[in-house]
Amino acid sequence: MKILVLNAGSSSQKSCLYDLDGALPDIPPEPIWEASIDWTHHEGFAEIKVKPKHGKVLEEEIAATSRSEIITHMLETLWSGEDPVLKSPSEVDIIGHRVVHGGAEYRQSTIINDEVKEAIAKLAIFAPVHNPANLEGIIAAEKVFGNVPQVAVFDTAFHAHLAPAAYTYAIPTKYTEQGIRRYGFHGISHQYCRDRAASILNRKAEDLRLITCHLGNGCSLAAIRNGQSIDTTMGFTPLEGLVMGSRSGSIDAGILIHLLRQPDMDVEKLDRILNRESGLLGISGISADFRPVLKAIAEGNQQAQLAFDVYMHSLRSHIGSMLASLGGLDVLVFTAGVGENAPLVRERACAGFEFLGLKLDLDKNDQRLMDVDIAMPESLVRVLVIHTQEDWEIARECWHLK
Repeated sequence: MKILVLNAGSSSQKSCLYDLDGALPDIPPEPIWEASIDWTHHEGFAEIKVKPKHGKVLEEEIAATSRSEIITHMLETLWSGEDPVLKSPSEVDIIGHRVVHGGAEYRQSTIINDEVKEAIAKLAIFAPVHNPANLEGIIAAEKVFGNVPQVAVFDTAFHAHLAPAAYTYAIPTKYTEQGIRRYGFHGISHQYCRDRAASILNRKAEDLRLITCHLGNGCSLAAIRNGQSIDTTMGFTPLEGLVMGSRSGSIDAGILIHLLRQPDMDVEKLDRILNRESGLLGISGISADFRPVLKAIAEGNQQAQLAFDVYMHSLRSHIGSMLASLGGLDVLVFTAGVGENAPLVRERACAGFEFLGLKLDLDKNDQRLMDVDIAMPESLVRVLVIHTQEDWEIARECWHLK
C-alpha cells in the first residue's frame, strides 16, 4: 500500500510517501519519497526540496504564484523528473493530512468528504492560521489524485476524551457553549510517543501511566492513562501551558486586561507579543532557539540564564500537575527538538522528581540516543527519549482506515 502524507503549515508544506508491503511494521520505515516547500526564506519565491529514497535530491526555487500550484508542482515530482518513484498518480492508495483543529466533533481520524471539508473550514475560527492551510492541501490533492481516499488526522483528536472537569474553563457557561474549552494540541505526536514507548518497553500502552513531553518551539505535555489522554497543558489555543520558544505559556489573564488598557496596545499587537515575542525569546532577548540561549549562558549572560530557569520552573510545575492527574507515573517521555536534543533540559526536569524513585542515567542521557530508556536499571520510573514521527503516525491512521 502506498500512503501519501501531507503536513501543511502556514509557511511550509512537508510531504512523504510510504510504501508498505504486508503488515504494518512496528518500527517506522523510511519513506520512499520526501518533499518540502518553504515560502519564508525568499520573499516572492517558494523553495522546493524533493528527496527520493534512491536518487538525486532536487532543489529549486520558483516564483510563488498560487500556493495550490506550487503544491501541485511538488506532488508531480512523484512521477516526473529525473528520479520518479511512481509511474502515475493512480498508484497512490490513500492520502493522509494533518489537520490542526477538529473541534469537539471529530474525536478520531476521518475519511474526508464534503461535510468534513466544511467542518475544517468552519473550525478555522479556532485555528485561523493552520486549518485553512490544511484545507488547501486537501483541495490540491483532490485536483491531482481525483477520487483517491483522503483522511483527516486531527491534532486535537487524541485529547477528545478529556473529562469535562479537565476541559472546562471557569467562565460563564454561555461562552463554553460557543466552543471555548480546552482542546489540546500536538495530539499526533503524543499518540505516536504513547505507542512507541509501549513498544520500547514491551508493555501494553493501556497498562502504563505516561507523561509525554513534546518540547519543540511549541511545547505541551499529555497525561496518558489506559491509553487515553486525560490531561494536557495546551488549551483553547496552543498558547496555554508551558513556557515555549516564542510563546508565553500560561500567564495571569489580568496582565492581558492591563496591557489592553494601555494606549499603544491593540488586539493584534498583543497577539504578536504573546505568540511571537515571548517565551525564551522574550526573556533572553536572544532567540527562541535553545542552542544560542545555552551558548549565552555559558558566556555568563544573566538574562539567558533567567530564561532557562523560567522555562525549567514551568516544565517541572506542569509535569507535577500531570502527575497529580495520573495519580502516579510509570514512564516519562521526552520528544521533539528540545526534548530529543537537550540533555540538560532532561536532566534538570528529572531532578525534580527523584522523590518518585526516578533515577536518570546521566551517561546515557548525554549520549543523545533516540528511542531508548535513559533511566537507571533500579529507577521506579522509566525515562525515554523518543524521536517523534508524526508523518508515520498519520500513515498508520490511514492504514487502519483503508
